[in-house]
Amino acid sequence: MTGCIMGVLSLPMSAQGIFNEMSFAADKTVFRLNSPYKTTLRIYKDGEGGKPMKTVKMKSKGDGVWEAVVKGNLNGLFYTFDTGNGECPGLFAKAVGVNGNRGAVVNMPSTDPEGWNEDRRPALASPADLVIYELHHRDFSIDPSSGLGNKGKFLALTDPKAIEYLKRLGVNAIHILPSFDYASVDETRLDTPQYNWGYDPKNYNVPEGSYSTDPYSPTVRIKEFKQMVQALHRAGIRVILDVVYNHTFDIKNSNFQRVNPDYYYRKTADGKYSDGSGCGNETASEKALMREYMLESVKYWVNEYHIDGFRFDLMGVHDIVTMNDIRAAVDQIDPSIYIYGEGWSAGSCAYPTDKLAMKANTRQLNGIGAFCDDMRDALRGPFSDDHKGGFLAGMPDMEESLKFGIVGAISHPQIDMTRVNYSKEAWTNSPTQMVSYVSCHDDLCLTDRLRSSIPGITEDELIRLDLLAQTAVLTSQGVPFILCGEEMLRDKKGVHNSFKSPDSINHLDWNNLKRYPQVFNYYSGLIALRKSHPAFRLANADLVRKHLSFLDAPKGVVAFSLNDNAGGDSWRDIIVFLNANKQPTDINVPEGEYTVVVDNGKVDVNGLGSITGQKATVGGQQAMVIYRK
Repeated sequence: MTGCIMGVLSLPMSAQGIFNEMSFAADKTVFRLNSPYKTTLRIYKDGEGGKPMKTVKMKSKGDGVWEAVVKGNLNGLFYTFDTGNGECPGLFAKAVGVNGNRGAVVNMPSTDPEGWNEDRRPALASPADLVIYELHHRDFSIDPSSGLGNKGKFLALTDPKAIEYLKRLGVNAIHILPSFDYASVDETRLDTPQYNWGYDPKNYNVPEGSYSTDPYSPTVRIKEFKQMVQALHRAGIRVILDVVYNHTFDIKNSNFQRVNPDYYYRKTADGKYSDGSGCGNETASEKALMREYMLESVKYWVNEYHIDGFRFDLMGVHDIVTMNDIRAAVDQIDPSIYIYGEGWSAGSCAYPTDKLAMKANTRQLNGIGAFCDDMRDALRGPFSDDHKGGFLAGMPDMEESLKFGIVGAISHPQIDMTRVNYSKEAWTNSPTQMVSYVSCHDDLCLTDRLRSSIPGITEDELIRLDLLAQTAVLTSQGVPFILCGEEMLRDKKGVHNSFKSPDSINHLDWNNLKRYPQVFNYYSGLIALRKSHPAFRLANADLVRKHLSFLDAPKGVVAFSLNDNAGGDSWRDIIVFLNANKQPTDINVPEGEYTVVVDNGKVDVNGLGSITGQKATVGGQQAMVIYRK
């Protein structure tokens, strides 16, 4: 490393091992910390409470590195570093005690479940082949109606019933909400109701203890997380980790601040902490050590936990160079690992906007995707007003924004960008850079949004519009993304921001599968349709422009065709109709004989009937898909 000047560390020419803070061997453990301050190491018997068994003054190795070699077998003991700013487990603890206040000495290979070395990432030819299912561990399994064991835990996703359900639905990637060690849930009081989404990082590289069966054991949470990944992989399902490098739970008590005060955070010109995250602070990805930290952390999750993708929270807080460096580093391991994020920040960042990984700058992000709020809000209405509807509510002039989402936010000759709601130019190089969705954990779920924006909506209308919305998502050329539970018509009782609402708001009611079987069947049918027909997954902008064209259609209808065996599809021509009008609507089509595969809330690739001639009649507030060989 180069020198330490005025408390700010610069990155070494070779950064390998810069964050390898604990190296275990049976006869000794080596501890290192990168800090501008003299550092003391303390060894403890337990993960909380008690006095140190041993206190060691770490030796300077130069260039801001402190080291201590402690002889003997320390496996199962705990440690902290103290730079004079308070004790902490360091920046890159790989195992921790309860509530993550102390690091743990662990022989990591001992945490591998049986067969872990044979675990393999499910094959993926293109991100367009993904169908992503966003899931919070507690939401998915906590309700008695789930019938799952280990409710609210990582292990719930190893339950055969859970695996069978996900396979039946057809999703092939699970996006798990933050599953690293976060601060807002007290792991010593798990018998007391507590809930949080987990966007409050404490230790970035350790699984969250409240999702394990024993948060006091450092090895249990690690092994159970791996068992979850292993079970999903065996079922052909990838695991995507939601990562929150843009801020920490707080500044004063964060590991970053205790190790190297103020280095890892951005400040405004007047010296105040910048708050682009909306959470009281923002990290400085453009600084050498923070950039390296993010790189090493992502690689660690890939290598140690076999993670298959990353969703970056508030990706617009991070700089473009760092995100491209992460993409390049992951490509060296496995280019099929998908990276995407929120192409915005929650406030103004203390860094030039043109250098940040904003949605508008996605074309500078090589192989990285972003959520398409253009399409989302065109369908259901603006984020800023829960009571205002979109295309689904019959609002006028939403068609162009929806069409922009259907092509994957690429430039397309039939789209008038002056009429797209947020973007005035295409922002992707490839449709796989666009995540298509209508709802996620944040904001109202789809049913609540429909109820809020369409006063007096009936249950039948709610279901029709729910299915119509997801037809747009699952037939678009982007990467489709579904909020867990939408397939069973979940609601959150109208709560807009349920990040710490109780289970009564956030849980899935699995009895809905019996109440609304047609909803699950439609979702699973659409997913199967998408997966079996490459025309919906062209993954290349030139192919989309060549094969996808929009048909003339009346107001409130979007109709598009996928022509000439697009992507090598067995169906020569496919036409998708999305009708938001309450009444049935006629749309002209090229003359021919067509087989209907989606109609009247049903999906059947074997056919639901046929159309002959030059006209299709699409039911009110419904979708239709037809094809001809």
